Parts: sequence; structure tokens; C-alpha cells
Amino acid sequence: MHQPKLTDPVLIIEDDRNTAALIATYLEREGFATQILHDGAEALALARRQSPGFVILDIMLPEVDGWEICRELRKLSDVPILMLTAREEEIDRVLGLSLGADDYVVKPFSPRELVERVKAILRRTSRRVEPVHELRHAGLVLDIDKRRVSLDGQAVELTAVEYKLLQALMSAPGKALSRDNLLNHIYQRGEAVVDRVIDVHIGHLRQKLADDAVEPRYIETVRGFGYRFADREQP
Repeated sequence: MHQPKLTDPVLIIEDDRNTAALIATYLEREGFATQILHDGAEALALARRQSPGFVILDIMLPEVDGWEICRELRKLSDVPILMLTAREEEIDRVLGLSLGADDYVVKPFSPRELVERVKAILRRTSRRVEPVHELRHAGLVLDIDKRRVSLDGQAVELTAVEYKLLQALMSAPGKALSRDNLLNHIYQRGEAVVDRVIDVHIGHLRQKLADDAVEPRYIETVRGFGYRFADREQP
């Protein structure tokens, strides 16, 4: 089985866009990278292609419900799963746990409590739970706590979208992220945008980082798919 790392994103599978965005906001404040999907079938397809570090899973989803997703995820890996639902009958909780979920939270819930539940699950499953406070590569530093970026010691002014895009890429060095993946990360309230808007933001980001698209130091193009941040430097 794949052993997911905490450097992999927390995958939030929730069809209510406001709830999903709220969860992501609180997790990101604690240094976790996040990814949001609103459709069960799409989430299951993504989980089969790449392994999340943690899954927050709503039960009532379009196309494929949370029960089926939990069942399929357990065939693929031992990724921690926190089930999230408005249903509070004991039989639902028992079923979720019997399918392999690690915990079960009933709506409405406290976002701070949910974050603490995530940390507690990670402690129980023996994964590193200390949030990442700083990301570094070849002179580029992203300070998550202060939401600041510097390059070779000089501050780099980024827009909110550029910052979130850079954080998503730096949190998964060497991993190819599709344009849809990146859109879900930076537009978490479901704004109607075309995937090629990512190319525009990447272009601006490269300019501010003095990064050459032909021979990139930081952001590499995965032709026909998306982008990838350069692998971490070897010591």
C-alpha cells in the first residue's frame, strides 16, 4: 500500500462550496496544503491517479457517494479518512468506521475542532503532524506563517492568487499538477474560470521570480497537462 506523506495535500471532497472553502481556509492557516473537489466521481478518479495525504469526505455527494469513495480508497491505500456529514444516526457512524474511516464528524461543526481532529488522526496513524511553516528551494523562500515570499533575500510581492499557486506547487516538488488541480486550489468557491487562466498566472509568477520558462529554475511546464515545481535540492 502507498504510504501518503503529510506533504501531500489534504483532499476535501465536499459538494457544498462554502463549507469546503471554510475547511480549506482553517487547514491552510495551520500550514496544510489543500485540494477541493465537489463531485464524487471526479474525486474517486483523482484518488486513483495520485495519492492524497489525508481525505475529508462528505457522505452525500453527487454521482458517487462518500460510502463508495471510502470503500474504494481503502482498496488503494491506508490514507487517513475523516467522514463529514449532516446525518448523525449511529448506524451511519458505525458504517463509516466499518468501511475504514478514521473518524466521523457531524455538521454543523467547529472548523477549529475539525483541524484538531485531523491532527489527532495523524498522531494516531503515526504520521508527522507538525505543520510546515516554511518552504525553500534554490534561494526562494515561502513563509507560510507570515504569508511572505522572498528570493535571494529580497521580498517578492505576489497577489493572493499567485501566492496560493506558488504554495500549491512548492508543497509538492516534483509532482505534476494539472491545470484543474491548480484551479481547485486557488478558486475554492467554484468561480467560473477557464483552465488556461492558470497559464496567465504562471506567466506573471515566473516574471516576478525571474524564472526562465525554457530553462526553469523553479516552475516547469508539463506539456499538455499543467505544471510542476522543481524537485528539492539535493544536500
